[in-house]
Amino acid sequence: MTLIQLEYIIAVDTYRSFVAAAEKCFVTQPTLSMQIQKLEESIGVKIFDRSRQPVVPTEIGEKIITQARIILIESKKIPEIVQNQNGELDGELKIGVIPTIAPYLLPHVLTRFMDKFPKLQLQIWEYTTERIVHELKVGILDCGILSTPLQESGIIEKPLFYENFVAYISEESTLFNKKMLSSDDIGEDKLWLLNEGHCMRGQVLNICHHRHNHDHSGGFEYNTGSVETLKKMVDINSGITILPELSIMDYSEDQLNRIRYFKSPEPVREISLVTTQNFVKKQAIDALTQEIMETIPEKFKTKKKKEVLSFQ
Repeated sequence: MTLIQLEYIIAVDTYRSFVAAAEKCFVTQPTLSMQIQKLEESIGVKIFDRSRQPVVPTEIGEKIITQARIILIESKKIPEIVQNQNGELDGELKIGVIPTIAPYLLPHVLTRFMDKFPKLQLQIWEYTTERIVHELKVGILDCGILSTPLQESGIIEKPLFYENFVAYISEESTLFNKKMLSSDDIGEDKLWLLNEGHCMRGQVLNICHHRHNHDHSGGFEYNTGSVETLKKMVDINSGITILPELSIMDYSEDQLNRIRYFKSPEPVREISLVTTQNFVKKQAIDALTQEIMETIPEKFKTKKKKEVLSFQ
């Protein structure tokens, strides 16, 4: 039994295809299949049911793959020990970030972070929360930056900051003349929302207790995963949308004139750095956490007089 063989069975389990697994492992499909067959012969059981498409693990195979993931994670901690001793960060750090935080946080963090650690190769993907959690659990990602709490078994959450939700209102809206809003105000006008699958949609609906007015749609429903698109829909089609506060930091004076804050307790989302229980690359993840904390405004670091919203 070798670590390479364990890597191959994990890849097949992750991608449910011998061809795709071979591509991800940078070997030929016959080489990968031969090594997995050797492993199966050495332990005397079949790990995969090859008669099904996509390929799936056998019952005993699922248990073997679970243990293989633990073994590989632990083996990767050896290079990290050496890095800690040398005081250097190198290798790769794979990060998943939800789309409603990535463009507003990462540009301010990454330039300084990469200047400090030029040998560290960052790989970043914008994914939904569901996909980030899945890829953390199967070992594709090292960490994620997303909204919590998740209440996911096997996932460790480290809260970083608490980001206010603010309202962006059309000048034609009946709410425009109000200086501050309450949750009861949301529902008097068309509310533009992210589409299903984005955790921020659920949080926004929780602000207004799932009450909002569909009667101002103008005969159509627009589904988007972009915060910027929500703003433009308000600009062009009137109504209101709810935005995370980091997204308005570069707004013009005219745009800021359309922003309204909520009365206390202010609705916020908790942004956390998440890992699995047996995560590796602790030094790199700790350095990333520190850089984020040095970048965000001080007022985001407390949840006093704020209400952390669930997205369920």
